[in-house]
Amino acid sequence: MLRLPRRTSAEGGPVTPALTPMTPLSTAASPDATPSESASAPLPRVLVLVAHPDLHASRVNRQLLRAARTLQAVHAPRIEVRDLYALYPDFDIDVRAEQQAAAAADLIVWQHPIHWYSMPALMKLWLDEVLTQGWAYGRGGTALMGKDLWLVASTGGPEATYHPERYNRYFFDAFLPPYEQTAALCGLRFLPPLVLHGANSASAIELAEHSQTYLAHLRDYPAWPEIADLPACVSCPIPPDDRPDDRPENRWTLDNPNPNHRSASA
Repeated sequence: MLRLPRRTSAEGGPVTPALTPMTPLSTAASPDATPSESASAPLPRVLVLVAHPDLHASRVNRQLLRAARTLQAVHAPRIEVRDLYALYPDFDIDVRAEQQAAAAADLIVWQHPIHWYSMPALMKLWLDEVLTQGWAYGRGGTALMGKDLWLVASTGGPEATYHPERYNRYFFDAFLPPYEQTAALCGLRFLPPLVLHGANSASAIELAEHSQTYLAHLRDYPAWPEIADLPACVSCPIPPDDRPDDRPENRWTLDNPNPNHRSASA
């Protein structure tokens, strides 16, 4: 089923309300327009980063990627879709290009399957290489501050297996803190994730509904009922003493690429 994971309830179980219904793409007043496009304010820009190491074998992410690209074809450059494994089969990430794309977006989407309770290897490498000190966090690292981050994930096993009495041992929410804190450290507001559990057994109807939900949210951002009252990102300032090597010459920025941007002390 389609869920927006939340924190656990007072009884200890997960509070995972169904996603708020939105106008399906096929029944929108105009497929070539969004609610935001009728306003005079600048249109919000959406960056979709897809990371799946074997899309040909994917039941969910391949369909979502295809759906996102249909929006990109109509709404580019407002919506940009980047397939990381197609762009970087050798894992040699173009940091400058990725930082430029992220800096231009209002909403950054991480779309990927859950691999070993986390993200695929290239998505993790994207974080390591692109979210650099002095650019995404730390002193002067404000490039992403005030933007939104949306996790769109899928699991092979059913949601019921994410339970203390089943083989995954934890509610799915227990695996989200690294995502949430990464967002917070970069000044990104972490939006309620969109998760499809049981991808291996989902029916064609479930997959189609999931795709429509995804499309509607990409299209209608930021007019989502789920985030109308969502607070801004928590502030996570880093004390100067915690980053003694945070000097300009040690930062990797678009104008000053530095291969030694990672902290040697770590």
